[in-house]
Amino acid sequence: MTGSKKIQLCGMVLLAAAILGIAPARAQVHVIELVADKDSRYKNPDGSKPEITLKAGEQVLLRVSARKAKTWNRDGSIHGFTLLRAGDRSKVEGWNLLLRPGSQEFQLTAPAEAGEYLVMCTVICSEYHEGMTLRLLVVP
Repeated sequence: MTGSKKIQLCGMVLLAAAILGIAPARAQVHVIELVADKDSRYKNPDGSKPEITLKAGEQVLLRVSARKAKTWNRDGSIHGFTLLRAGDRSKVEGWNLLLRPGSQEFQLTAPAEAGEYLVMCTVICSEYHEGMTLRLLVVP
């Protein structure tokens, strides 16, 4: 089959799927909703303490509502969200986020290595900043 015939066939299959209401398969995305609160704590939207468990390598959509604490960075960020390996406190690439006031979303990939991780705020947001952490577990 030539390239143009393959393209025509693919187009016909997609058209038939659209007519029949069949959606193309998409990878599942794990949605995490958090609040980076004015009391220098990460919370679930209901105010409870978050417990995050991810599968190694899975796609993640992090939705964060950030509320200004007592201090913030000159660049306007009011909290940070940085993922560290629990063992050696090294940063996980792609997970060093600066949060501005309001809601924002980040598309991330869970670490490939199973284990325990620590999320830390990297913006000195108040005198309680050191307590702005949460545990994140990655399972195989």
